Amino acid sequence: MKAKLILLGGGGHCKSCIDVIESTGLYEIHGILDRAEFVGTKVLDYDIIGTDEDVLKYHEQGFHFFITVGQIKSAAVRKKLFCRLSDMGAEMATIVSATAVLSKYAQLGAGTILMHQAIVNAAAKVGANAIINTAANIEHDVVVGDHCHISTYAVVNGDCKIGNEVFIGSNATISSQVEVSDNTVVGAGAVVYKNIKQQGTYAGNPAKIIG
Repeated sequence: MKAKLILLGGGGHCKSCIDVIESTGLYEIHGILDRAEFVGTKVLDYDIIGTDEDVLKYHEQGFHFFITVGQIKSAAVRKKLFCRLSDMGAEMATIVSATAVLSKYAQLGAGTILMHQAIVNAAAKVGANAIINTAANIEHDVVVGDHCHISTYAVVNGDCKIGNEVFIGSNATISSQVEVSDNTVVGAGAVVYKNIKQQGTYAGNPAKIIG
């Protein structure tokens, strides 16, 4: 029997997540929770059935949850939702696309999604509530913290350590054995050759702090 799933957040990222969730064949999406003004509308084939205030009701009915709010730069909204679900003991899905490659020696945390054609290689560890987006590559022995977004076609090379609440933009590259501190933003197309110890926004090749 498929687990019944409630999605939190009905924007563009939700659409991408729905496609990935459907590809797994493991879940029945019951509906989506979003802002009150969107209740009664649809995202793709699924109804927005309530707001975040309804989480406890669905938890008590035994539903599983998945956060489909996107993350551009700040992880604050996703982290707040995740902590709320964790505090009530809710069951959070971990989603792996049917077209993704997840090594049997790798680990994914609760609430994380591995999207279409993404790769998480041997001995890599990805934390909770993370987005490993389309065709992103997490190489061997990489550690990715909680509440991170590794965006489309980004590459994190072997033995890197990525902190918590990090955003790595599309087509960015993190060189082998590099450490990236918590709450860092690496812009699209940036190339990081050296450890990032100071949180901030980095861009360019080689990546330099810009904010």
